[in-house]
Formats: sequence, C-alpha cells, structure tokens
Amino acid sequence: MNPPPSPLSSWARNITPSPTLAVDAKAKALKAAGEDVCVFGAGEPDFDTPDFIKEACVAALRAGKTKYAPTPGIDELRLAIAERYGADYGLKVSPGQVVVSPGGKFSCYLAVLATCSPGDEAIVAAPYWVSYPEMVKLAGAVPKAVLADDATGFKLTPDQLEAAITPRTRLVILNSPSNPTGAVYSGAELEAVVAVALKHNLYILSDEIYEYLIYDGVQHRCVATFSPEAEARTIVVSGFSKPYSMTGWRLGTLVAPPPIARACAELQSQMTSNATTFAQYGALAALREKEKARESLARMMTAFDRRRKFLHAGLNRIPGVSCLLAQGAFYLFPNISKFGISSQDFCARLLEKEKVAAVPGSAFGAEGFLRLSYATSDETIAKGLDRLAHFCKAL
Repeated sequence: MNPPPSPLSSWARNITPSPTLAVDAKAKALKAAGEDVCVFGAGEPDFDTPDFIKEACVAALRAGKTKYAPTPGIDELRLAIAERYGADYGLKVSPGQVVVSPGGKFSCYLAVLATCSPGDEAIVAAPYWVSYPEMVKLAGAVPKAVLADDATGFKLTPDQLEAAITPRTRLVILNSPSNPTGAVYSGAELEAVVAVALKHNLYILSDEIYEYLIYDGVQHRCVATFSPEAEARTIVVSGFSKPYSMTGWRLGTLVAPPPIARACAELQSQMTSNATTFAQYGALAALREKEKARESLARMMTAFDRRRKFLHAGLNRIPGVSCLLAQGAFYLFPNISKFGISSQDFCARLLEKEKVAAVPGSAFGAEGFLRLSYATSDETIAKGLDRLAHFCKAL
C-alpha cells in the first residue's frame, strides 16, 4: 500500500524559518513571562517613526487614500525615489525603473524571482542575511554561499567570487553595509568584486538597505554607479525601515534596468498587488521633508555610534571573545570560536542561563560567531555585557 502523499509542498517542507525572528519571539515570550531578558536579536531601530512621517500617513488616511494603488507604487513616490538616486549617486533613474514593494525583504525576493530560474545558481556572500538563501531556494535555484570571515573583514574578495562561478551562475547577492557584520566595502573593494561579476555577465542584487547607517566618515558606494555596464546588470534594493525607523510599515524599494523593473512589477501584481497605499504617503514625506529626515537620522546615529563603541569595547574585554569594529548598520559579529561549542549551543545556553538573547552565527552561514544588535538601550548593553562575561568565564 502506497504511503499517503505529504500534505505540504516541497517549498514548504524545505524552507528554513527565520532564525532572527525565532530568537526575537522566544525573547519576547520570556519577557512576557516576567523574565529580565537582555535582547540583542532585534533587526530594527529602537526609535519611533518620526512624527512628520506619521502625520503624512494620517493625512493620507483622512484624505481617503485607502484604495488600490498602482502596482509599482504611487507616481509621486516613484518620482521622489528616482530623484533621490540622482541626488545621492548621480544616477539617471526614471520612475519606470522604480518598484515600491511591501518591504525590503520582498524587494529582494522579487529581484531573485526576476533573474533566477530553476537550476540556476546564485552566489551569496557570507556571512549573509538569513533570508537570501531561502529566497533563492523558493525560486527553484541553488544558493552557493562563499564565506568571507573576519580575516578579510567579512568582505568577499574578487578571487573568492571568481572561484565560485560556474556555467550555471546567474546572480550574485551583495550586502553593504552588511547584516549581520556591519562591514562596509570600500569603493575599490566593491568595484573589484563587481568587475568579476560583469566579466561573467551576471546580475547583481545589491541590498543597500543600511546605506545611511555608516560611521567614522566611511562612504557608501552604490553598486550601480561604477559603470554603465554595472548599472545595466544591477538591481539595487533599499527601503524606509532602517533610516526612518519604519520597519512595521513594510515599504521597500527596488531600482533596476527597465526590463527587470517591469518583470518585478508584473510579479508583484500577481502576489501582493501593491504596497499599502496610505503608508506610501508617509514614505513620500520622508523623502520630501529632507531637513526633518536628516535631523531624525542624526539623532538616531548619535545613539547608535555611542552604543557601537561601548559594545565593541566591552566584547573585546571578555577573554576568549574577539570582535571587529563595524562601520555600518547596527550589529557587531564577535568571534566566539575559542570556546569550542557551536554558536547555536552557545546562544541557547546564554539565553537559558543568563537571559541574554543573541543570534548564532550559523544562521548567517558563519559558524563560530554570533550577531549582537546594538539597536537597544545603553542599560541593556551594559547589563548584557556583564552577563555575557559571566557566562563566558563559566565555559
């Protein structure tokens, strides 16, 4: 007698749940139960959305902006995004190259779906954001992780990329500033990697969601700016979640060559229709009211920079822990390999014994590390460092 068929599709059976969201959920459950938990797992700013953005959304609601919007976004917002890329990077972007989606995550997924077919390979620079490999798998393609550890500053080298390319390679996924490491490629480093991708006629998905969250005078370089050839092969993803503390608004942006942008819009039309209409008016205010946006970002970055240095110094005082100083985003990625246990075991025991929530490096394709977010209070960082030091001393 034949066994009954699985009730789930191959996609559902093979997908890996988001480890970062799982850590966050477990930490919140412990806190709800009355536990004093130091949470370092959050991938979102701990600041509220600026009032002027919220008020623009409220005004849109009151004005009846509650119906379907054009699939790729309201015209005014797409134009403002195109103009933003011109002002920031000198790119001549038309509104037709812009797609506004329900979150940067979905923008990345659209880019993968538009460029990868079943059997194709996508090279993912590791440590990677947890969702990249899963998105590739959901497209029927094969993710191929290439690890750049702390010896190279967590940056993929041209030689590493060259060695990983096969006739099946279709896409390279880059992320600078990086989640989970906070690494920022210099212009020269990024240009050298992009040159290899272009030599093999590959598409590049450049996730630049943290482009405004940079420190120490470091300059962010948009991948599409290196050459006309780079612009013609690059899909740039960004959004409003990180610089404007709008994570729950679910608004991502995608800028791509016209054929890719059209494909992404058509895919979105069958999957989500459009990003929430009235939320897009809040995003429009973020781009139009530049001075208010700059002031808000500056306040946030002052706090992040202070926390970054505080957490970095505290981690490197703990025997057995070593940590590079990140130049972007709001994460540090300390090396805990000297303790001789897996990062998953390390984090599970740390949460159980010391009530400190961190995400294991294995979730990002980098065993022997853990991700700590400093998008949390100074008090939490201080308390968490004390608990982490106590935990490590007992190992």
